[in-house]
Amino acid sequence: MARQTNHRWIVTFIPYLWMLALFLIPFLIVLKISFSATVIAQPPYDPVFDFLIDSWTESVEKFNSLGLDNYRRLFSDSIYISSYLSSLWIAASSTFIMLFIAYPIAYGMARAPKSIRPTLVMLVILPFWTSFLIRVYAWITILSEEGLLNNFLVGLGIIDEPLQILSTNTAVYIGILYSYLPFMVLPLYSTLEKMDESLVEAAKDLGCTAIGAFWRVTFPLSLPGVIAGCFLVFIPVVGEFVIPDLLGGSDTVMIGKTMWEEFFNNRDWPAASAVAIALLIVLMIPIMIFQSNEARQQETR
Repeated sequence: MARQTNHRWIVTFIPYLWMLALFLIPFLIVLKISFSATVIAQPPYDPVFDFLIDSWTESVEKFNSLGLDNYRRLFSDSIYISSYLSSLWIAASSTFIMLFIAYPIAYGMARAPKSIRPTLVMLVILPFWTSFLIRVYAWITILSEEGLLNNFLVGLGIIDEPLQILSTNTAVYIGILYSYLPFMVLPLYSTLEKMDESLVEAAKDLGCTAIGAFWRVTFPLSLPGVIAGCFLVFIPVVGEFVIPDLLGGSDTVMIGKTMWEEFFNNRDWPAASAVAIALLIVLMIPIMIFQSNEARQQETR
C-alpha cells in the first residue's frame, strides 16, 4: 500500500514540476519585469527588486513601493486598448466561422465508413507534418497580387485586375482558418464518432424531421466537442503573432504583434511584460471555463 502511494506521488509530482519549471517561474520573471522601469541599458529595464542582491528588508520596502505605471498605460494608451479589442474580435469571429466550416467536415467523417475514418483523420492532421511557419509563408505566395489565386481568377476571367488580399484582415482570417481548422475538427469528430446513431433514428421514429433530429439530438450531444474546439482555437488565436505579422498589414492590430513590437522594436520590456500579464489574466476566464467543463464531463462519464 505504501509503495502504491509513493508511485502515485511520483506520477503527480512530475506534472507539477513541469508546470513549475515551464510556467510558474517564467510567469514570475515576466511579472517582476512588468513592475520595472524602462532604461536605455542591457537589459533595457531597471529591476524593482533583486532577491539575489537586495536584503530581505530592502526587498520588502521595494515591494511596498511597487508602481503600476505600466499597467495604467494599458488603460490609457489607445494602441493597447484597440489591440486587445481587435484580438478578441478576430479570435471570436474566426472561431465562429471555423465552427461553421468544421462541423460539417467532422460530421461527415463521423458518418463515413469505419474503414476510411483513420485515413480521413490523417488527412486532417497532414498539414502538421509541415512547419507552421512554412505553411504561413506559402499563403504569401498564394494571396499576393501576382500569386496563384489572382492568376487563377484572372485566367478564368472572373476578375480583370488582381485583388489586394495580402496585407489585409481578410488574409489574416484565411491564415487563421487554415492553420487552426484541425483543432476544431478533431474534438468535434471525437464527440460525434462516439455518439449513438440509434438516438437519431429514435427521434425520427417519433416524428422528428432530419433537421429537427439534428438540432434536438445530434447538436446537443456534440456540445462538449463544440466547447472544446472553440476554446482550443480561441485561446491561441487571441495571442497569435506570426499570422498577423506575415499576412496582415499596418491596419491589422493584434495584441501579439503589439507585444512583439514593444519587446524588440521599442525595447520596452516592462510595458511588454505588463501586456503579457494582462493577456494571461484575460485568457484565464475561458481557460477556467474550459477546465470546469472538462471536470463536469469527467464526472458524468
